[in-house]
Amino acid sequence: MTDSSDLDLAITRVEHELAALFARIRVGWREAAETVHPDLQPLGYQVLVSIATGKATSAGEIIERLQTDKSAVSRQVRQLEGLGLVESVPDRADRRARVLVATDLAQERVSAARARYESRLGETLRQWSADDLDHFADLLAALSGAQSAATSSSASSPSSGRPAPASG
Repeated sequence: MTDSSDLDLAITRVEHELAALFARIRVGWREAAETVHPDLQPLGYQVLVSIATGKATSAGEIIERLQTDKSAVSRQVRQLEGLGLVESVPDRADRRARVLVATDLAQERVSAARARYESRLGETLRQWSADDLDHFADLLAALSGAQSAATSSSASSPSSGRPAPASG
């Protein structure tokens, strides 16, 4: 076999393993969503976690963080409000604006769901050495950075080379 075909086989294996990992992650999100509320969808769980952790407290921030569309986020936020998991309150810094906050019930249920997931992940990762984990984290960061750069460059206008206008 040539180096090129060895590389192609290795890339195929990585793609296969990533697909399997992503499938497992989606199952984990579904299970976590069900832990929070039986009617909650996986995207709703991701929205709720973004709000509960303070990483995104407006629809725009959630859209950017989760790379999803406005209508999907809007539906999820409405459902979360209906389930008593999220409230929209005036922003302390700008009383004209509103921010999304997780209720105490949501914080409690998200904590339980995350503890369960993190416990399972921790059990698996504790079987690896610290050096292997550091190397794995470095490889993931490099892959993520490369994919982010590729996504950014594909969003550029082919005719001008300028970034395409942001939607939303």
